[in-house]
Parts: sequence; structure tokens; C-alpha cells
Amino acid sequence: MAKKDYYSVLGVSKNASEVDLKKAYRRLAMKYHPDRNPDDDAAENNFKEAKEAYEVLADHEKRSAYDQFGHAGVDSSSGVGGGAAAGFGDVFGDIFGDIFGAGGGRRSGSARGSDLKYQLDLSLEDAVRGTETRIRVPTRVSCEACSGSGAKPGTSPTACGTCNGRGQVRMQQGFFSIQQTCPQCRGSGAMIGSPCGDCGGQGRVQKTKTLQVKVPAGVDEGDQIRLAGEGEATSVGGTMGDLYVQVHLQKHPIFSRDGDNLYCEVPVSFASATLGGSLDIPTLGGRGNLKIPPESQSEQVFRLRDKGVRNVRNGAVGDLYCKIKLETPVKLNRKQKELLSEFDRLTSEGGNKHRPREESWAGKLKSFFEDIVS
Repeated sequence: MAKKDYYSVLGVSKNASEVDLKKAYRRLAMKYHPDRNPDDDAAENNFKEAKEAYEVLADHEKRSAYDQFGHAGVDSSSGVGGGAAAGFGDVFGDIFGDIFGAGGGRRSGSARGSDLKYQLDLSLEDAVRGTETRIRVPTRVSCEACSGSGAKPGTSPTACGTCNGRGQVRMQQGFFSIQQTCPQCRGSGAMIGSPCGDCGGQGRVQKTKTLQVKVPAGVDEGDQIRLAGEGEATSVGGTMGDLYVQVHLQKHPIFSRDGDNLYCEVPVSFASATLGGSLDIPTLGGRGNLKIPPESQSEQVFRLRDKGVRNVRNGAVGDLYCKIKLETPVKLNRKQKELLSEFDRLTSEGGNKHRPREESWAGKLKSFFEDIVS
């Protein structure tokens, strides 16, 4: 049985933040956990699905692989999944540790910096063929003067006396031992006596970075390219977040794109559509040729195989679909009008055998007016 989409399992969008993922998982874990639904196989399966989805999407590397390759990118060899035999402590250890104290508490100094998103405008040609480009991204990076510690050079932060450097304090409320962020150091576990003059004790400063982005061939609207460690630094210490470069395709003057297929409209003269012929048409690989069979009609679509886009994931190549648009002659001189009138008279002789659509239309009109009269 095919696995469900992880985002659908959690009920979140594909651009959901870490906070949104955690909230969604917490809601489903509380609802479907086996300890709260004994002997309920459906609830147990729902819990398994939610747990597996959260374990993948909460991990930045696994989430990136899943966004690019689906379930194939996070199969069992990557350690994704797990049974539902976990107790409350396993679930709460992941997302409620700051409340119930599972895992002994974590200092925000070991936290991860925020992820950033950058929208990259690309031409259709660059998206199809791939390219390299430079981008400038405003972000907050680790302060060089204090090496991210927040303390004035030559000094060091000291352990917080309230939490003894743990970043969290434990409070007993009835039967529960509740662990909370330390109000004195705000979770950092350290106190800065002499703040760094460059960053004001924050451990990071604002900076605009210039980065080289390699765009693979075949990317499409909304695809994301992950640059690991190019996001924001944490306030003090910790690891850098990631930068997600999201692709936006510029409007093309000739082609439109839908997945791996390309579409265009080709103007065709009345004579060419009637008698048939061949037309030179553009493709992203150069000049192409479109053969028009005799008696072709306007809006008819012709398919040119393997003239579309090579898929960035599986390498399959799409097609080019050309819709012919019959062009009515304009600015005719008197001689041209006379010849066209003569042609119209000749094709009208002997009924509408030369105009099957007109004959069909006339039949529909007759039936319509007869129904009104009756």
C-alpha cells in the first residue's frame, strides 16, 4: 500500500514552519496515542503515521530529501519510521520536553539558527538547462569579534547561577515536575558580564552575504534548493540554519509550462490549414518543424515528443504541444476580396460537404427553434 503524503498526514502545508509541525504532531499524538486508545487498531495506525511523518519533516535533511524525491528519498535505510510501541515518554520527549522534563532539558545555546527563504527569478531557458547564479542575502551571522559568544573579547560568559548553566529550571506542581526556561538567562545557561561591543552581547550581527547557487536542469515553479548552513546564526552559539532558494519562473513570450510539458500557440494561414504543409517552430533546443496535415482545424493540437523539459528527479523528458490558431486575412485589396468571395460561392455549392461544422451547427439551430415553437 502506498504511503500517504507526510504533509497531509499532519494536516499542514508544504511551507509549514517547525512550530506548525510541532503543534500538528502534538495534537495528533494526544488524540491517537495507544495509551489513550487501548485496543484501537485504527488509532494506533494513525499514531504511527503521524510519528513517522513528524520524524521526517522535523529533520531538515530528511525533509529536504522528501521534498525533492518523495518517500524514495527517506526509505527505511535512512532510519525513518518506527513502531507505535513508544510510551508517552517517547512522544513527549520529542515535543513536550520543555514541559515534562523528558531528556533532562536542553539549552538554547545548542539550538539551531532560523532557516531563511530566498525567491530566485529564473527564465524558462535557465530553469530547463540549469545555470549558476549569484545571490545577495541579508542575514544575521556569528559575530567575528567575539566568535559568537556575545562576550567582550578577552572575557567569557559565566554559568548562570539560577539554573547552574542548564538553561532550564525545574518546578514541582502537584504530581508533575515541570521544567521551564530559566527566567534569568532566558535559556542560554550563561550570563554575559561584559557584552561584546560589536554585537551588543547577541553573538550575531546583520550582514549581507553573496552566495553562488547552482540550479540543476529541469527545476520548476516552487522547487527549492537547500544551502545547508547558510541561514541565520542563533543569538549565542549553536549551529547555523539553512537557506532555501525557491524557484520562480518568469513569464515566457512563447511557451507556457505544465510540469515537464511545454505548450505554445502557432498562427496558421487559411491556405496552410486547408492544403497542409510544414511550419518552422521554435523549441528550447533550437528550430523545429511542425507538419500540418490537410484540412486541419483551428485549435487542433499537435504533439512533438521529447521536445519538452527533462525532469530534474527522474530524467524523463516531456513533450511540446503546439495548438494551431487559424489566422483570418486582414487588409485585403479588392482583387483578393473578389477571389475570396468566389471561393466561398464555390464551396457552398452542393450543400455543406466542405463545411461539416457549419452543417452540424445549422442542424442544431433548427432543432433548437423547433423546440421553442413547440
